[in-house]
Amino acid sequence: MKSNGNHPSPLVRIRSLCKRYDEGGKTRNVLQNVDLDVEVGEFFVILGKSGSGKSTLLNLISGIDHAEAGQICIAETDITSMDERSLTLFRRDHIGIVFQFFNLIPTLTVLENITLPGELRGLNQRAVEQRGRALLERVGLANRADTFPDKLSGGEQQRVAIARALVQEPQLVLADEPTGNLDEDTGQTILTLLLELTRDAGKTLVMATHNPDIVPLADRVCRIHEGKLIITLNHEPAVSEKQGFQG
Repeated sequence: MKSNGNHPSPLVRIRSLCKRYDEGGKTRNVLQNVDLDVEVGEFFVILGKSGSGKSTLLNLISGIDHAEAGQICIAETDITSMDERSLTLFRRDHIGIVFQFFNLIPTLTVLENITLPGELRGLNQRAVEQRGRALLERVGLANRADTFPDKLSGGEQQRVAIARALVQEPQLVLADEPTGNLDEDTGQTILTLLLELTRDAGKTLVMATHNPDIVPLADRVCRIHEGKLIITLNHEPAVSEKQGFQG
């Protein structure tokens, strides 16, 4: 990371980002001139109703989706100038993603799902397996390494997905409604685990959610409303809008 004096550069730097979709002959501006800096090691929460654009923003940061205008830099790398192959490789090497619906491969065991990113990268198989088993221990599934995903509960599958996202020790972890498909108690356990693992490793976590109960745990919060991103320095405004964020 480059730095400017005593102020290190943000891990994620977004400028003038715009995204729109054409729906039924009309143009819908999902994101309009979004500016955002996310610092190294920060837990940053994006609040918004379903369809507000929070998942779209995560997809743009990961390079899965493409903006009409603007710039996204991750660790000083401008991903908006990359071709598809370069984006895929950058995402594989530098970004871990936790999805709402787990996205585990049903024909692979738990351990094989976790180690797959390292194998695709061509890393030493033994080292990747050791890292995978260590993460399974951390998420409380050390005895399920040879189990297939369909034998796991939803909470267990999300634990595996978290381990998979962290196996390559990415700089940036993106979580898109990681508790949205779980009951309240399981969701709270998964959230605590995800935050603990990323904090312990000094990683940056950006989470999109419609659940304002997560707000007190975050370092900073923003909300997306009518395509605009509004940073909430004081948590109270976001909490007070709880009824407005039921997705």
